[in-house]
Amino acid sequence: METDPLLSSEPGQPFHAGEIAAQERVGVRSQMEKVGRVALRDYMPQQHRDFFPLLPTFFVGGSDDDGRLWASLLWGEPGFMQSPDPVSLRIASSLQQDDPLAAAMRPGYALGGLGLQFETRRRNRVNGLVSDMGAQGFTLGVQQSFGNCAKYIQTRERLPLLEQRVTQRTAGVGILPDAARALIRQCDTFFIASAAGQAVDVSHRGGRPGFVQVDAQGGLMWPDFQGNNLFNTIGNLLADGRAGLLFIDFEQGDLLHLSGRADVVWEGPQVDGFAGAKRMLRFAPERFVFRQGALPMRWVLRESSPHLDATASFA
Repeated sequence: METDPLLSSEPGQPFHAGEIAAQERVGVRSQMEKVGRVALRDYMPQQHRDFFPLLPTFFVGGSDDDGRLWASLLWGEPGFMQSPDPVSLRIASSLQQDDPLAAAMRPGYALGGLGLQFETRRRNRVNGLVSDMGAQGFTLGVQQSFGNCAKYIQTRERLPLLEQRVTQRTAGVGILPDAARALIRQCDTFFIASAAGQAVDVSHRGGRPGFVQVDAQGGLMWPDFQGNNLFNTIGNLLADGRAGLLFIDFEQGDLLHLSGRADVVWEGPQVDGFAGAKRMLRFAPERFVFRQGALPMRWVLRESSPHLDATASFA
């Protein structure tokens, strides 16, 4: 079997070839080679192990049984995640039955994870394999762990859990429901799952309200701002192309999951005409799941990221 050249890399190399290609394109390859060997670990440092138990949510990315990528989240009261050792994260929660990833999760499942504390803008990534699944949750065996900067994260305050809520699920292909399109157009935050080979990653994207454009056919576009130059997500898209997006209505508890394919617009009028954009990303949805009222948590916006002052939106 031939090896995909965008998934192969030298032994001990912290980045796969898709990430390397993106780093080389923007001229940061030498710098990131040094950073990657320090920042990307195959275990969680103590700071990360102490961080995850503070959180009420855990954002995840994975593939369904048909190989489609989705982004989703798990939730519970702080403390529902614990790290018994540097290579294990125990999650005392399970995906809801109507979640697009629920049927596919089993021992050995590749899961990308992101812990984000909206009150402080802290975030850390952890990716690995699922084990010890049961009624009380599962364990994530850590294969990769690293921190991310706080840029573009909006500060939010969490309200108490709702005891009762009304839920409605809509799933399908083709044009999104009007309420789902409205959620995209007003969002200032979403999450993207991407993959390279069997490894899955999930990341945060933030912007001013309206920074994601949705066209008449349901295609999406958003800016890629200056980041940490690791190019995990973009590198995965170069290597694979599959992507899953999660949009959250923080006031109503609606969750919109999209699965499809994404590519990068490196230059041109679309990039030049959007303040703050280094690149643009395009996404073509193939499936959607809209779970209205599914999330029992609510957040109040406290402060938009100051890094967004010099950026534009499509609104």
